[in-house]
Amino acid sequence: MPAHLPVARTPRSQLLEARRQMCEAGAVADGLIAPALRSSWERSQRFGLSPSGRPAGAPHASAAQLARALHRQGELLSHARPVMEFLYEQTQDSGSMVILADSQGMLLQALGDASFVDRAERVALRPGANWHEQWRGSNAIGTALAEAAPVVVHADEHYLERNAFLTCTAAPILDSAGRVIGVLDISSDHRAYQRHTLGLVRLAAHTIERKLFDTHHAGSLRMGLHAQAEGIGNIGEGRLAFNEAGCLIGANAKALELLRAGRPELGVTTVEQLLQLDFETLADWCRQPQPGPRPVRRHDGTSLWARIDPVRHSFAAIPRIAVPPPSRAAVFADALAALDTGDTVMRATLDRARRVADKPVALLLQGESGAGKEVLARAIHVASARRAAPFVAVNCASLPDSLIEAELFGYAPGAFTGAARNGAPGRIREAHGGTLFLDEIGDMPLALQARLLRVLQDRQVQPLGGGKPVAVDFRLVCATHRDLRGEIAQGRFREDLYYRLNGLALQLPPLRDRQDRPSLIAAMLAQFAPGRQLLFAPDVALAMASYRWPGNLRQLSNAMQTACMLLDDGDAQIDWRHLPDDLAEELRSAKPPLDTAEAAADLRAQSLRAVEQAVSSCAGNLSEAARRLGISRNTLYRKLRELPGR
Repeated sequence: MPAHLPVARTPRSQLLEARRQMCEAGAVADGLIAPALRSSWERSQRFGLSPSGRPAGAPHASAAQLARALHRQGELLSHARPVMEFLYEQTQDSGSMVILADSQGMLLQALGDASFVDRAERVALRPGANWHEQWRGSNAIGTALAEAAPVVVHADEHYLERNAFLTCTAAPILDSAGRVIGVLDISSDHRAYQRHTLGLVRLAAHTIERKLFDTHHAGSLRMGLHAQAEGIGNIGEGRLAFNEAGCLIGANAKALELLRAGRPELGVTTVEQLLQLDFETLADWCRQPQPGPRPVRRHDGTSLWARIDPVRHSFAAIPRIAVPPPSRAAVFADALAALDTGDTVMRATLDRARRVADKPVALLLQGESGAGKEVLARAIHVASARRAAPFVAVNCASLPDSLIEAELFGYAPGAFTGAARNGAPGRIREAHGGTLFLDEIGDMPLALQARLLRVLQDRQVQPLGGGKPVAVDFRLVCATHRDLRGEIAQGRFREDLYYRLNGLALQLPPLRDRQDRPSLIAAMLAQFAPGRQLLFAPDVALAMASYRWPGNLRQLSNAMQTACMLLDDGDAQIDWRHLPDDLAEELRSAKPPLDTAEAAADLRAQSLRAVEQAVSSCAGNLSEAARRLGISRNTLYRKLRELPGR
């Protein structure tokens, strides 16, 4: 992956002239600075940033928010931390820092020399701060995210003058589907710039990617690929993963380069289409003692070398599952596919969402409170071309009327008593380039509805207290549990705004009507108690099956999380004592099913239906299906044998 910003640095005189042109004319002449750097500066300018002064309204996570982010990124952190420690050993006492950021630009962890850390903290180069280009302008972390490539941003190449004392080198960390999931960075005083740092950071990022690849595809057939036999097993080898249907489900950039393939091939291409090799031969290789690298051929006759990683079971013993590969349009909709756990109504909703994920149409998500509207909105964002840009969520019902206007539209310095000295950009501007999610839009005051309508019409936002309107580009997704047509009739919601919001309405079913509750529960247990095989006491399972779950997915998730926290180490069964007291009381008082045997049979049928649908939605990848269902592979094989016709 080539660096988008050149290693050869631009003379400072040219950078200063380029900055003057940018400030005075709003553009930089061709040839003065590298095209990629000029593009980054132009993006920074469009975000409304001024090169001088402090960045207004740059977000910084609270301790609780940072803790939640660290928890969400646990797998990335576990593999990145040893690599960061190695990098720190190589750069120790050089006045530098090693930094890990997430895919949104938030700094998660940092290791560094105390003398430099003190200086870095003055510009918020510390965990919890966000270094997306939107907030900090051109910088290695934010620009690596924007370009999805390694970059060096040195001294005056930084868009904000206050960051010019830094030299920063960053490389994105990609998952096996090619998505940017984080950034690794080394930052130091600009006087300590070293050309070799770029290679060091890229190598470290590749090391993390390989560890993540092998962890994510631990149950899949994994292959190493290289142009030379000696390259097999080294950090520069290509890495491939195939499912039990022989379909390519993971690949690093080197493998795709060797195969002359692209990311769209993932999930839709078989091993036979990539190489002069069939799935049955791969299965035979798994069964045999592991030899050295084997020669394989592309379809043009040219040679490569390959080796199969040791696997815990024989792929030859597993029948190849005849599941049609997903369409190419679905390849980038993994986040939406993950929400498909077997319910037919939800599947239809997800299919409609997938069709418009990249269409310029506003979405209105409707459903009861707790039904998963924000989860669906985030999945649509991840499945779209805007996935690398911010997802900004605003709950219109949780903000006081006196604050929601400033929160949404931002405000100029001194706009009102108590306003921040530098003003704030507002949540709408924060969503520039990405997705703005307005939850409980039905609770927005009428006066603000008029302002929002104007923003949607003009695609510009004007801060509270005056100032120049700023152009914005975002995907709008709204959600409500209210009947907006009824609200219009009562004069509480603007009809013209309703038609602006309702480009396409998507209805989420309540939990009580969903067919996939066993799969949902299994997935939650796998999340809250990973590695444990848990069952429910029969009377608890029957009571849960007949309960109406008024709080929907939110209530179910809270209940399963509480149950997992109350389990003792030796417990393998969730009983009444593990449930929250109020839920246990409601379950016991709920009317039981008339036919216990019939209810038990229905639970079993639901479970098997969920298994069948999970395998189908995962394109035959049994490892992924077992992960989504929260069961072991052996349990999945047993359940597959119980299906009719097997």
